[in-house]
Parts: sequence; structure tokens; C-alpha cells
Amino acid sequence: MKLRDLVHPQTTIVADVIGDRTRRMIRRDQGSVIARTLAAASLVMLALLVACDSNTPKPPQSQPEPKPPELLTGRAAFQKVFIAARNYAADVKPFRIESTPSTDGNGLDGKSAIWRASFASATQHGVKPFFWSGSNAPDAPSRGVSPGNEDVYNPGNASTQIFDVAFLKVDSDQAFAEAQKHGGDKVLEKDPTTPVIYVCDWNHNTNQLTWHVIYGVSRETAKLTVAVDASTAEFLRVEK
Repeated sequence: MKLRDLVHPQTTIVADVIGDRTRRMIRRDQGSVIARTLAAASLVMLALLVACDSNTPKPPQSQPEPKPPELLTGRAAFQKVFIAARNYAADVKPFRIESTPSTDGNGLDGKSAIWRASFASATQHGVKPFFWSGSNAPDAPSRGVSPGNEDVYNPGNASTQIFDVAFLKVDSDQAFAEAQKHGGDKVLEKDPTTPVIYVCDWNHNTNQLTWHVIYGVSRETAKLTVAVDASTAEFLRVEK
């Protein structure tokens, strides 16, 4: 009789079950070790990739090209700021349109990179300027339309005589062309760098809307100032 014949059959079954479970546990443990090993290796590879990527120099990002200066005539700039002025007060009326010379434009051909239009409102009891800028100059107003500071409106003040927009039929380039016929061409021929400034306001003595074409950095120090009717483009007079 062999020894295994003396072993009870149930004992043999139990042993087989225990052995099978043991083998499964061993295989599971081995799988866990392999999985942990693969995970650790993946983390090491990822760390190496991140380190390589961080050390790789990135190409410099190109800066957007600055917009070139934009030059407008007086009427074109006025139409842009008039919309903003109507948001300030529905009853606004203009009393002055003026250009500002800059490094981006010296006013030749009736165009400027900076314009300022001033408005008065009876309901607001105030005056407020609005700027249009197409200039890149560091001291210029921000590009587009921007408001200025409000002040008290005095209807009796001669410097704030409002006018109806319908009188503004002549643009600054037309005023410049007329002023050139009355001495402006000689001024620019002698010194082509002379800035040209434009001021449009109401002359209460003659009841005329007038363009003042100013050859110089200011009205006080101008080499020549020519007045042109802003409704008909007719030459009015040489003011200086």
C-alpha cells in the first residue's frame, strides 16, 4: 500500500485548493511587482522628457507690427468724435475744431494725426472736448476717440460760440488748398518743415464759420494765417 492511499481524499482536495490559491497569490504578487516596476519606469521617463523640454530653448515670439500713423482731414475726424459727443449730451453743439501737429503729421494737405473738437451742452451746463488720434507719438492721446475734461459752459463767452454742423461744408484740405494760393505756398517753399495747424470756429462779427489755416507752431507765432469760409471755401482774408 502506498502512502498516498493512506491519505484521506478530503485532505487531498484541501491540499489541492491551498496549492492552487498559493499559486494564484504568487502570480498576483508577481504581477503587482511588474506593474509597480513599469509605473516607476514610466515616471522616470516622464521626468526625463520634462527636463529635456524645459532645457530646450523656445523660439522668441514675434511682436506684432505697430500700426502706421493715420491722418485724417478735419471733417472726417469731426464725424468720428461727434458720435461720442452725442453720448455725452443729446443737445451738444460744436464751437471749435482744431488740429495738433505731431511727429506723425505736420498738417500738410489739410490732414493731421490728432484732432480735437470741443462741444457745449446747455442741459449739462458744460463744455467738453473730444479727441481723435491716429498717432503713435508718445505724448499723443490714445488712438481712436477719447474724451477730455469737462468745464463750465458760459454762452456769453466769445470763445465758445456754438455753430450748427450744417455750416461745415468745406473740409480742411480744401481750406489748405485755398490758403496756398494766398501766401502759404511761399512759406512752405522757403521752409517745407513748417507745421500747418487748422482751427475752425464761428465768427460772430460776420456770422461765418471760418477755417483758420495757420503756418507755424501756434497762432501767436505763426508765419502766416489765412481765413477761409468753411461753408463756401472762399478766401476771406490774411489774418497775419
